[in-house]
Amino acid sequence: MSKTLPLHADTVGSYLRTAALKQARADFAAGTISREQLSQVEDQEIKKLVDAQLNAGIQVVTDGEFRRSWWHIDFLENLHGIEGFVPEQGYAFKGVEVRKYNTRCNGKVSWNKNHPFINHYKALAQIVGNRAIVKYTIPSINQLMYPFIWDTGVYENKQAYCEDVRQTYKDAIRAFYDAGCRYLQLDDVYWGTLCNNHDKPDFAENKRYALENIQAVLADKPADMTITTHVCRGNYKSSYLLTGAYDPVAEDLFGKTSYDGYFLEYDTERSGGFEPLKYFNDNPHKGRVVLGLITSKFPELEDKDMIKARIAEAAKFVPLERLALSPQCGFASTEEGNILTEAEQWAKVRLVEEIAKEVWGED
Repeated sequence: MSKTLPLHADTVGSYLRTAALKQARADFAAGTISREQLSQVEDQEIKKLVDAQLNAGIQVVTDGEFRRSWWHIDFLENLHGIEGFVPEQGYAFKGVEVRKYNTRCNGKVSWNKNHPFINHYKALAQIVGNRAIVKYTIPSINQLMYPFIWDTGVYENKQAYCEDVRQTYKDAIRAFYDAGCRYLQLDDVYWGTLCNNHDKPDFAENKRYALENIQAVLADKPADMTITTHVCRGNYKSSYLLTGAYDPVAEDLFGKTSYDGYFLEYDTERSGGFEPLKYFNDNPHKGRVVLGLITSKFPELEDKDMIKARIAEAAKFVPLERLALSPQCGFASTEEGNILTEAEQWAKVRLVEEIAKEVWGED
C-alpha cells in the first residue's frame, strides 16, 4: 500500500458550494462573465476551501469538486466517445427527481489528452503545496457500464466496449500520475447498484465485468500511487437512490480488488451489517477499510460513543489498524448540495478527525 494513504481520518471529497461560487456559475451560464473570470472565482474559492479543510484538522484535501456540476458527468463527457445529453427523465431518488442530464456513448471511447481535469488537479496541487496530501476524485470505470450509456450501437458487444474503456482509464491514471497525482479516488455507484439489483438475471455477469474492469485498470498502477474507491448508493439533496447490504458483492469487491482503500457507506441500516468485511482478510492487497459512519446528508452530529462502538464492532471482522473513519459520502455530489449549512458541514468534518484521534491516536 502506498505510504501516502492517510491512516485513520479522511473525507470522500465533495463540499458544499459557496455562495460566491454559485453566483459565478450562474453568471457564467447567463453569459455575463467569461470562462476566465469564472476560473478566477473557482481559484479563490478553492483556496478558501483548502484552508478550511486544514483548519478542520483533516490531513487530506481536495478541491471539493468546485469546478464541476456533477461528481461524475463532467469527467465522463470530456472523454472521447462519451457525450452529455438531456434525457426525458432524471433519476428518481427517494422523494426527489434528479436534474435531467446524463451521458452516453457516441463514438469509440479513448482518453482525451486535453482533458480539463488534469489542469484542475495541477491547480489544486499548486494551491496546497506541501501543506497536506492532495486527493483527486473521478468516477470509476464502472460508471460507464450502464446499458443506456454503452449500448448505443457504436460497439457490437459489451466486451469490445470494455476493452476500450479499460485502456481509457489506464491512460487516465497515467496522465494523473504524470501530472504529479499520488492519491486518486474512483467513485463508484455501480457496486451499489449491484447490491440493489442482486436478484436480477444479469447480476452475475454484471458483477464479473465490474470486477474485471477494476482489476484491469489497477494492474499497471504505479507502486507509489494510492488509488481508493468510494462505494455509493446515491447522493442528491440529502436523498438516496439505492438500498441493499454489501453481501452480494463482498467476496469480489472486498476479497479480490486491488484498491488501497475502500470508502464504505455505513450511516444507516440500508448498508447492512459489518460481517461482509470479513472478505478483506482474504485479499492479498490488504487495502484499508474506511467506515462511512458519519452521515453527510443531515446536520445532526452523531454521538461519539455510538460511533466508537460501531468501529469496535467492525474491528471484529477487520483489524482495527486497517480501519479508518470518514463521512459516508460527499457533502455535494452535485452542485445543488445536501441540506445542511457550511458550518454544519465543518462540524461533521471536525467530528471525524476528533473521533479518529481518540480511537487511533495521532497518525
